[in-house]
Amino acid sequence: MEILYPIDNINDCNAANNHKTLHPLVSVIDFSKANLRNWGDATSIKFRYGLYCIYLKDVECGDIRYGRNYYDYQAGTLVFFAPGQVAEVENSGVSYQPMGYGLIFHPDLIQGTSLSKNIDDYIFFSYKSNEALHISDDERQMVLGCFSKIEFELKQPVDKHSKKLIASNIELFLNYCERFYDRQFITREK
Repeated sequence: MEILYPIDNINDCNAANNHKTLHPLVSVIDFSKANLRNWGDATSIKFRYGLYCIYLKDVECGDIRYGRNYYDYQAGTLVFFAPGQVAEVENSGVSYQPMGYGLIFHPDLIQGTSLSKNIDDYIFFSYKSNEALHISDDERQMVLGCFSKIEFELKQPVDKHSKKLIASNIELFLNYCERFYDRQFITREK
């Protein structure tokens, strides 16, 4: 049996992970606050993305199939999904506690920002990409710092600067990820 799990709505994602919705188009999630995951007797779970989702995974939760290939990831890596993509997780049947962090945002959040013009340049969102970003401890701290800045903005009263600051911080985070990816491929090439 297969489960289709749509990821289309920030509020639903927050509710599924025991988080308060601070903004209807963006969220930073600490997965350690979520309840245990148990997909029952399903053999696989297909996640259909309607949002941009970046996960810093801190737990093994099954092999992720992305298209026809398996995603090259392990605990402590970043994985990227864009709207329109589908990822499949094989269910081991064992309950697990999600661990790690996520940044999820709706495409509407970035409309009219510089990020909307550049989002397609981040090749790690490409459907053909099935390699996770393996990050060092220092890079992890940078990622968490970016998430913290975004979360700080989400906790502020909405004003005319909110969208620009949130989108700019997401763009800064993605620019760091681009640097980390380039480093990863240079390192593997050698």
